[in-house]
Amino acid sequence: VDEIERGMHDALSVVAATLEDGKITTGGGSAATEISLALRDFASSVGGREQMAVEAFADAIEVIPKTLATNAGLDAIDMLIELKKAHKEGKKTYGVDIFEGKPSDMRSKNVVEPLRVGTQAIKSATETTVMILRIDDIIAAKGSSGGSGGGGEGGMGGGMPEY
Repeated sequence: VDEIERGMHDALSVVAATLEDGKITTGGGSAATEISLALRDFASSVGGREQMAVEAFADAIEVIPKTLATNAGLDAIDMLIELKKAHKEGKKTYGVDIFEGKPSDMRSKNVVEPLRVGTQAIKSATETTVMILRIDDIIAAKGSSGGSGGGGEGGMGGGMPEY
């Protein structure tokens, strides 16, 4: 019963957000797919560590269509490959069609979501990516300054024993 109530609350919240904002986008992961492709194009122009960071962000955005496919019992990798192909062919409103088991035009099927939902998903992915990069920077800084944690006095020893 609690799960049903939560599901109904979530559905009503989505409807309320749509009515409040009056802005929608096609669903089924179509917007996320388009954004990830644009990010990958941009990544190739920056190079170096920045390129890796942008590609990691594109990977994070692709979680949306992959999760939709997985939750529908579809192969997430195959679906993502097909979605990217469709988008590269100019079919920008194609998303995961859970009934057909393949990408299809979300606009013609009236599969939409509030723009606010997609925007929040991207904000969450951005915050997660920034947090991971900060942690990586902290680890790298400790490693380059000889930080604490290995070898020497008070550490865990100097590595592998010699035989």
